[in-house]
Amino acid sequence: MPSGTHSTVLDLPIGKIWDFVSDMNRWAPLVPGYIEHSILSDTQSTWTFKGDIGIMQKTIKLQINITEWREPTLVTFALRGLNENFAGNGYFKAEATTSDSLTVMHGNLDISAKGVMGPMINAILKSFVPKTVEDFTNAVAEEITNIELKRV
Repeated sequence: MPSGTHSTVLDLPIGKIWDFVSDMNRWAPLVPGYIEHSILSDTQSTWTFKGDIGIMQKTIKLQINITEWREPTLVTFALRGLNENFAGNGYFKAEATTSDSLTVMHGNLDISAKGVMGPMINAILKSFVPKTVEDFTNAVAEEITNIELKRV
């Protein structure tokens, strides 16, 4: 299963990270290739984005189901393709450090394509997913930092 994890340190307390990631409306637009998202419930949404996977460009629509909200450290989710045969899961995890003002944030995504084309698409996703996770995690970290800088 293609997967990626990326970690970054933010000069913010863990509660500020939670304030941001506990609201899907804040982080869904930061997905690389974002087109739109719809909130269906507190734990369910659909996301549409343009995926540029090697030589293929596709509009991908996913259903995201939040499987756990564990304040202030963890948001886990499962996903499945609505227009393509994908399935996976991921998380945002925040870890407090020995400093009250520093937090390590981890982003993770495991996703795999199913069906006849699955093996070929998964081979491409093996390099695509880690880069996407890095870009997404960094975008979330940058957005949280920018919000907090505006408050000061």
